[in-house]
Amino acid sequence: MVIATERRRFPVLDPADGSVIDSLESAGPDDAIAAVDAAAEAAEDWASRAPRERAEILRRAFELMTERNEDIARLIVREMGKPLAEARGEASYAAEFLRWFSEEAVRANGDFAVAPAGTNRMLVTHAPIGIALLITPWNFPAAMATRKIGPALAAGCTVVLKPAEETPLTALAIAGLLTEAGVPEGVVNVVCTDDPAPVAEAVLSDPRVRKLSFTGSTGVGRRLLELCAPQVISASMELGGNSPFLVLQDADIDVAVAGAMAAKMRNGGEACTAANRFLVHDSVAESFTSRLTAAMSAVRVGNGFDRTAQLGPLINAAARDKVERLVADAIERGARVRTGAQRIPGPGYFYAPTVLDRVQPGSQILSEEVFGPVAPIMTFSDEDEAIALANETEYGLVAFVFSRDLRRAMAIGEEIETGMVGLNRGVVSDPAAPFGGTKQSGIGREGGHHGLLEFLEPKYFAFD
Repeated sequence: MVIATERRRFPVLDPADGSVIDSLESAGPDDAIAAVDAAAEAAEDWASRAPRERAEILRRAFELMTERNEDIARLIVREMGKPLAEARGEASYAAEFLRWFSEEAVRANGDFAVAPAGTNRMLVTHAPIGIALLITPWNFPAAMATRKIGPALAAGCTVVLKPAEETPLTALAIAGLLTEAGVPEGVVNVVCTDDPAPVAEAVLSDPRVRKLSFTGSTGVGRRLLELCAPQVISASMELGGNSPFLVLQDADIDVAVAGAMAAKMRNGGEACTAANRFLVHDSVAESFTSRLTAAMSAVRVGNGFDRTAQLGPLINAAARDKVERLVADAIERGARVRTGAQRIPGPGYFYAPTVLDRVQPGSQILSEEVFGPVAPIMTFSDEDEAIALANETEYGLVAFVFSRDLRRAMAIGEEIETGMVGLNRGVVSDPAAPFGGTKQSGIGREGGHHGLLEFLEPKYFAFD
């Protein structure tokens, strides 16, 4: 069900040229409550469905999304801007969450044991946590939707989905696929708006809502946690990152550069997992920097539908302004430009792939999430310094460590305060793995079996 009764409309823009792709009616608080009403009406029936039935519906949704990969991918390019090849990859990745959680739906197992004292038996079962509000970002409009919808539906929950105002069309397309796959009316309710605060406040003040799953900035996450507090709503938060990328003295530099390109340039750097701070041993710094500069300089920038394009535009003018501000501050403090550091003339929100070295402590680019195609490089002289620099942040999502000695790399990874570590690889995301961070990068996990548990409430029975 798509909810919006108010008549004010908002535009959906193409970030490659600023043109209007479509316009949607902007939902308000009354629409949000109507969505909760629909979710509540469908909740009992959906929760009572056999796990196998829910699994088969999700499996059919996976198959449909795989069949329609090109359609979903082209929609992603239009409203988000990434190159078509990457959009196809995202559509496939998004479908995999539906497949994974179709398989997990029948694995919500409980526990049975005898109490340690031998006085009674203990049985633990799981039940759907209840109506869930899912708030998704614009950078992966398909994958972030299915990463939340998949486990929620597998667990037997009904949902209200609030997609980012920049990319609502992809969410609507996915909702349509779910309906076609057999998801009953009222189980998935999409609320599109360009004024999200009143909508979130309305939903989270409703006592029927028992779960929030949010992906977005740490600042917004804090505000949402405040809204969850009065009703003591369970919250899962996938928030900001400031990922360190460590290149040790013994690293294979070619492998490290390939990993850096994946960790930095996937999604044009507009990813919470993107490498944000490159920490390179001083003995290999110039070798790594020169090769990374060559690779970044060779990246072809253009409209996502251009078959030669490897990097699309940033999402909007504000995003490009932020990148420019961070780069300018770093240069003012002494950083050296190896390539890029400029916007690309013409329509759209394009920014050149950029490498900065000699980045100085205190630079804003080291403490703020860049969310753009910029690689700032610092050097270190020993592992203790590298670990200290890596942990010098309020965030703790993911780190990357490159070394020929896997045992050494893992030991360093254990010392870095993050929820995930990539060892000699620049991509860590997988539907079968628990995705999430420590510190101010979030609460809870998405993906893997842990992702299903976020939408289940354990219940303990004691009996003789």
